[in-house]
Amino acid sequence: MGRRTFLLFFLLLAATMSYCFAINVTYDGRALMIDGKRRVLVSGSIHYPRSTPEMWPDLIKKSKEGGLDIIETYVFWDMHEPGRGQFDFTGRKDLVKFIKLVGEAGLYVFLRIGPYVCAEWNYGGFPLWLHYLPGIELRIDNEPYKAEMKRFTAKIVDMMKQEKLYASQGGPIILSQIENEYGNIDWEYGDKGKSYLNWAAQMAASMNTESPWINTCNGFYCDQFTPNSNQKPKIFTELWSGWFSGWGDPVPYRPTEDVAFSVARFYQRNGTLVNYYMYHGGTNFGRTSGGPFITTSYDYDAPIDEYGLLRQPKWGHLRDLHKAIKLCEEAMVTNVGNTTSPDSNLEVTIYETGSGLCAAFLANLDPQSDKTVNFRGNSYDLPAWSVSILPDCKNVVYNTAKVNSLTTMPKFVSEPFKNGNKTSTASQSSWSWFQEPVGISSKNAFVLPGLVEQINTTGDRSDYLWYSLSTHLEPNDPLLRDGSSILLHVDSLGHALYAFANGKLAGSGKGSVSNQKVSIEIPVALEPGNNTIDLLSMTVGLSNYGAFFDKKGAGITGPVELKGSSNGSSIDLSSQQWTYQIGLEGEQSNLYKGSSTLWVSKPSLPKNTTLTWYKTTFSAPPGTSPVAIDFQGMGKGHAWVNGQGIGRYWPSNIASANGNCVASCNYRGNYSQSKCLTNCGKPTQQYNHVPRSWLKTSDNVLVLLEEMGGDPTKISFVTREIERLCSRVSESYPIPLDFWTSNHLTRKTKPTLSLECPSQKQVITGIQFVSFGNPHGTCGSFNHGRCRSKEARRIVHKACVGKRRCDIEVTVENLGNPCANVTKSLVVEASCS
Repeated sequence: MGRRTFLLFFLLLAATMSYCFAINVTYDGRALMIDGKRRVLVSGSIHYPRSTPEMWPDLIKKSKEGGLDIIETYVFWDMHEPGRGQFDFTGRKDLVKFIKLVGEAGLYVFLRIGPYVCAEWNYGGFPLWLHYLPGIELRIDNEPYKAEMKRFTAKIVDMMKQEKLYASQGGPIILSQIENEYGNIDWEYGDKGKSYLNWAAQMAASMNTESPWINTCNGFYCDQFTPNSNQKPKIFTELWSGWFSGWGDPVPYRPTEDVAFSVARFYQRNGTLVNYYMYHGGTNFGRTSGGPFITTSYDYDAPIDEYGLLRQPKWGHLRDLHKAIKLCEEAMVTNVGNTTSPDSNLEVTIYETGSGLCAAFLANLDPQSDKTVNFRGNSYDLPAWSVSILPDCKNVVYNTAKVNSLTTMPKFVSEPFKNGNKTSTASQSSWSWFQEPVGISSKNAFVLPGLVEQINTTGDRSDYLWYSLSTHLEPNDPLLRDGSSILLHVDSLGHALYAFANGKLAGSGKGSVSNQKVSIEIPVALEPGNNTIDLLSMTVGLSNYGAFFDKKGAGITGPVELKGSSNGSSIDLSSQQWTYQIGLEGEQSNLYKGSSTLWVSKPSLPKNTTLTWYKTTFSAPPGTSPVAIDFQGMGKGHAWVNGQGIGRYWPSNIASANGNCVASCNYRGNYSQSKCLTNCGKPTQQYNHVPRSWLKTSDNVLVLLEEMGGDPTKISFVTREIERLCSRVSESYPIPLDFWTSNHLTRKTKPTLSLECPSQKQVITGIQFVSFGNPHGTCGSFNHGRCRSKEARRIVHKACVGKRRCDIEVTVENLGNPCANVTKSLVVEASCS
């Protein structure tokens, strides 16, 4: 994942759909060819370590039901080789298991080995030990780097071959990628970059995977992208379904209609494969988030949300789009589409075969005005910024701006805090704690002259590095004269720091996604004699993007100075002898595991104190709904459940209220990550996902490391529930896709509104709103218009209550005719339990 549209390079592998007999994947200028047959394919990104093995089958099932043919994932080098030659493919890192599950579901796999992945992942997926190998320079024509890259790539390729996972062996992997996101930065690497990329291609080819190379596109829109040869198909490797979020920033989202518009436009303009980045974003567990300042949540406004629930209407609207595209596939792959522009901002593309097959795309590119287009003797109304799809060049089955999918309203529901079988509030529960000492406490501390760069010093073994020194002030020192207050000035590359003077917190500073550097100038209380200055520098994920990102440093670079506020005197401490400690005492004692002699429970629970560890036990919330922790009341820190890192929390980092936050963002017009935002004036992230599989029925251990100061008694466990189901269907909506087969309408039918509870154990228990006429508003805030059928509520109630799913024909014959000469819509809001 990158910041703008650019080229990627990937290779194709021999493939088979049956996973029994090997066939070739090839290509021509129109499409990928599987077993000699051209295909139009839909793919979605699901990163295996951003969820759990227990979640994988359901995520894959929902992806297949959503119309995907392929699931794409990166391979995360740092997860698999945390120490050179020390490999780990267990648990969330079980790449083979993930690929086999995809194959068993009847889907293909697109494996992006990288091994540089970007992905808002810590250090771009590189293990940090790579940085320290003698003479190494990453991602250029450098022998030490090329040797390591080839070694790891060969490890993954050999593993796939041993498990017979390549399609040439009867497995599901049909596409693979080497390197990643190089096309927009290669100029910065110069000639060494060009020769490196050629080497990477040759290296990949040498691994016997029959691998031709194709350039592709990433971005919000890629309909105007053209491959570098007319003998290569047009592929959209990353269609960004949303955007990532950063601590302190509002949370971006992308309107459903605009995502659908981008996909439809790409296929209209001769596209052959789209991969959604992301289809399920998931969670940056532990310390895996990069950036820096990328949040623990990697929800990405994806069709399947962070918790594994369908994001409706996005998932359903895109599912319907995929059905519509598949109806056009046979006509589309026969030849290149013929595109004409009958009027300003109108485009008509026709795919037609000699055997009589015909499919058409009608696009209105105007971001404001609806238009009408005459096509083959018929008139078609096109909403602004939309594409209509006609699989028989006559009947519209889908329009990107007309959402006929279920809408769901999720919410977090607080659960009673339980210790064992005893229900209590968090404030009454039994907590233990450990107060982290300020400054140097480890026997492994070391002394060096001057200020050191943090990443090179810690090797990213911890977020934390202590900088400590003792400075002596004489009674007549200019800093102490004339009652002048003393200021401590610290400059840092970031990402955050706390400053202590004589053991007491004097102040703090933090960077941001846009400016990770930190500079503070704070008053400190110093006295004649020896004074201790302790600076705790913290990283919030390492850089993952851009040329030479691996060389971006962190930590206190100076100057560090003591200044007289009124008399102009100063002392530069930067070059003095500093004592350093990597990490905290609680980390070195493995407090996150819960068992240690350091924990105490008397005399009283400290609250709102810096650098405090907390521990308690709890019972899992009942049921099967996804679980999270609401961290309101806490400052910043890390959390573990039963020894598993659920990531950083930082609810005190409030998103700017100056962002473009709107309740409903206009989907029309070009999208950018700053166009549609939520959470302005609120915490960027308040909830941390706790996978159900990490929980026991009772006696679960929660450990918190609170840096800034918070009140752990205010946290709560919550479950993620679907509060409301909503649907809106117009009587003029296109013919439902379920009644189409191979470009032909199977029977006459009517527009139909469907409601379905998300769980098989649920039924519709309440109808909150029904209106057939001209209602207005959005899910949760609908209102009746002047045109309103009196029979509609009774009909809907009878058809739906007590059932998991119901279907209602949206016709005046079924619902009444409250007003003539008005195009009416049926709107229903319901609840399930």
